[in-house]
Amino acid sequence: MKIIAGIDIGGTKCAITFAQVEEKGTFRFLDKVKEQTIRDDPQKAIGRFVEIIGDKCRENPQWKLAAIGISCGGPLDSRKGLILAPPNLPLWDQVDIYTPLREAFGVPVAMENDANACALAEWYQGAGVGTENMVFLTFGTGMGAGLILGGKLYSGTNDMAGEVGHIRLADEGPLGYGKNGSFEGFCSGGGIANQGREEAVEAMRRGKKVGFCRDMEDLPNVTAERVAQALQEGDPYAEKIFAQVARRLGQGLSILIDILNPQMIVIGSIYARQETVLRDTMLKIIRQEALCQSAKVCKICPPALGERIGDYAAITVGLMQLPRET
Repeated sequence: MKIIAGIDIGGTKCAITFAQVEEKGTFRFLDKVKEQTIRDDPQKAIGRFVEIIGDKCRENPQWKLAAIGISCGGPLDSRKGLILAPPNLPLWDQVDIYTPLREAFGVPVAMENDANACALAEWYQGAGVGTENMVFLTFGTGMGAGLILGGKLYSGTNDMAGEVGHIRLADEGPLGYGKNGSFEGFCSGGGIANQGREEAVEAMRRGKKVGFCRDMEDLPNVTAERVAQALQEGDPYAEKIFAQVARRLGQGLSILIDILNPQMIVIGSIYARQETVLRDTMLKIIRQEALCQSAKVCKICPPALGERIGDYAAITVGLMQLPRET
């Protein structure tokens, strides 16, 4: 039984998923282990990955481990297998994750940043099946893109392709990716929280109540989830924030459509949960801003792989290391 292990490394939790490779290169999930991320000791964390994979293989002697795939927030060097101090794991700097896994199991090991890994998953077994040119946008805590161009993952010269969150959409605006008015500043969980705090301060100074913030002391607790909940309850300040998110999302997508001419843009996380709120305004801006010839051939949709996309992503990175006939 040919098995792939997928390691999804997050700032808070890690998941190690095991899947059986089936006919035509598809796979079926078998097992999963979730643990808190060991943020302050990457070598200890990697040791746990080795231990978990080894234990599962010993418990299941019919398994034949064929490859290991890793999904992790960037920056990283996928060629050398180095994790380069991602914002959510600042102590994981110049961490070689390939060597210990290869030495322990003697199988191919590959790693992609989370946006690239999700792009591969949606292209291979999700919404993007059959496309040649596809973009996957994370739209979670941050905003990043995975690019499938000409039927291949495009990573750029040093794995930095797809950092669309750094694009400046306005001279002034919320901070994201170290830049005010950036795509990530407007369209990400962190960006929505920042906009929420700004709206709350302005409203409370005028003596108004805000649905997602009780008082000035509550400002640090404002999150994108809180703003979204207030939106569902009809809070006008939350509606104002999401209206701006929708406009800026349309603006950012228009740039990608004009430059890359994709067949599909798949947008995860917040868009998947708030599509009905964001879609109409987003499309209106795209009609105004993007080249009509490019816009009309580009489908925009949420992920088909749902809440398990992180598991699919890590497994797919491993799957790409096997001969395609499998």
